[in-house]
Amino acid sequence: MSIPVMETKPTTNWMALAEDVLAGRQLSKEEAQSILQAPDTEILSLLQAAYRIRSHYYGNKVKLNMIINAKSGLCPEDCGYCSQSIVSNAPIEKYPQLSKDVLVDGALKAKEAKAGTYCIVMSGRRPTDKEVDNVIEAVKEIKEQHNMKICACLGLVTPEQAKKLKSVGVDRFNHNINTAASNHENITSTHTYEDRLNTLNAIKDAGMSPCSGVIIGMGETDEEIVDMAYTLHELNADSIPVNFLNAIPGTPLESMKKVGAVKALKVVALFRFINPTKEIRIAGGREVNLRHLQPMGLYAANSIFVGDYLTTDGQKMRFDHEMIEDLGFEIEECAYDSEPPTVMA
Repeated sequence: MSIPVMETKPTTNWMALAEDVLAGRQLSKEEAQSILQAPDTEILSLLQAAYRIRSHYYGNKVKLNMIINAKSGLCPEDCGYCSQSIVSNAPIEKYPQLSKDVLVDGALKAKEAKAGTYCIVMSGRRPTDKEVDNVIEAVKEIKEQHNMKICACLGLVTPEQAKKLKSVGVDRFNHNINTAASNHENITSTHTYEDRLNTLNAIKDAGMSPCSGVIIGMGETDEEIVDMAYTLHELNADSIPVNFLNAIPGTPLESMKKVGAVKALKVVALFRFINPTKEIRIAGGREVNLRHLQPMGLYAANSIFVGDYLTTDGQKMRFDHEMIEDLGFEIEECAYDSEPPTVMA
C-alpha cells in the first residue's frame, strides 16, 4: 500500500522576489522578515533564489579573506561577545602590537592561502598614532611585494588617521555595527552606536571602502536582524561580514545558544536580498553554527574567511579550498578582479 505524499506550495515565490531585486526593487521590511520566518522546508528554494542574485553579480567566484590578530587582548571595552574585552575571563594570549616584519610576513601567508584580501586587526578602543604608523610602514612593504587588498580594523580611528591609512594603500577599513541600534546597549556600554557610525563615515570620507557587518546570535529579534541588513544598505557597506556568535567561555555571552544551521542560512540569504551587489562574507562562527551546511551558505554569500579568527580556531584551509572546489565554484585570488558592482536595473 503506497502512502500518499502531501504536496505543499511555497508560502512565497522566492525566485520572483529575486527577479524583483535584480530589477532594482528594494524589498519591504515585511518581505525581508518573511525570509527569516520561511518554513525550513523551503530552504532549498530560498537559496536557489539567493543564488540567482549572487550569480548575477559574482558568478561562481569566491573571495577569500585572511586575518592577522595584530594586537590581542588588553582592551578597555566591555563588549559582551569578545574574549579580548576587559570583562572577559577567557584564557587567551595577550600581546601588544606585532612588529612591522610580522605583519608583512602575515601577508605572504595570506597569499599562499589564496586570499585576495589581508585583514590587519587590532584590539582596543582606538589606535595610537604610533600604532597607526607601524601599520602604515607594513602596508607600504606589503603593497610593494603583493597585488592584494589590505583591510584594516583598528577601532575608532580619527579622520586624520583614516586619511593617512588611505594614502599608503589601505583599500578597506572594517568597523562592524555588530547589532541593531535597539540592541546595542545590551552588548556594550563603553561606546555608543553613533561612535561606530561616525567611524564608518570617517572611513568613507577618507576614500576607503567601508567594510561593516554583524554578529548574529546575541539575543536580537528577527526584526532587529532585518534592521541590521537595512542599516548596512543605507551605509553602502561594500563588504559585509556575517558573523555568528561563537559563545566563548569566560565572556558575558558564554551561555547564548548557537544559531541553528538552517536559520543561519536564512540570515545569509536575507543579507544577499537586501544588499544584492555587495560582498557578503560568511565570517566568524560559521564552523560551529552552520556546521555541515557551510557549503550551502556559498549559494548566497560570495566570500569567506580562511584560517583562524582572532582568538578562535577556524576550519583547516584545505577543507575550505576543497569545499569551494566540490561546489564547482572558483577562488578569486585577486580581489581587484571584481569590485562591488553598481545595482543594475
